[in-house]
Amino acid sequence: VEVGVTGPDSDGITRVRTAGTFEFDGEKYDIISNTWIIEADKDGVVIIDPAHDAEAIMKAVGDREVYLVACTNGYSPHIESALAIAQETEADIALHPREMRAWRRLHGAEHRPEIDVEGEGALDIGDLHIDVLALPGTTNGSVGYYVSQLGAVFSGDTLRKGEPGMVGNTYIDYTTQLASIGEGLLSLPPDTRVLPDRGPSTTVEAEGRNFDSWV
Repeated sequence: VEVGVTGPDSDGITRVRTAGTFEFDGEKYDIISNTWIIEADKDGVVIIDPAHDAEAIMKAVGDREVYLVACTNGYSPHIESALAIAQETEADIALHPREMRAWRRLHGAEHRPEIDVEGEGALDIGDLHIDVLALPGTTNGSVGYYVSQLGAVFSGDTLRKGEPGMVGNTYIDYTTQLASIGEGLLSLPPDTRVLPDRGPSTTVEAEGRNFDSWV
């Protein structure tokens, strides 16, 4: 997989892939993570899961404003560049309150995210209405961001193409994660694009066909 920028597509969604290291449970993993940039209106964007390289992400943003930095959970691939981008752009950061311990481990206690997001909540940013989906499993406070007008859901590490997402090389709470996938993600319209934290995108319909084998 090459590091780089893909898009924007016709819906104004750009994928930036950056390489980094994820430390978990005493092990180090070399990974390539997806950061998603969504056009919120003609002037600004929302950044989802700012991963390892703030400069590369900001280059893809260009001269547009950053309205919001939204994180799906507190593992480093989802928050690593959040603070650098927020400080440069004065954007707010959104994170589930249960992810604060992980956030503080990486970014300290001084700057906390401005917006607490939880399942059943919603964010109106520019022209976008973003529904927050509760997706516990990989962490207690994992969320997804669903934008019905774009037919896309940003699934973080909960669901990747062909598999429930692992953390390092393990499942944290497989049963809860499967319930989140079934109830939170696969209940969305079948043609919804699933845009994960890693690897290629997929669809609700395609992953619905895999679900029984995971169970």
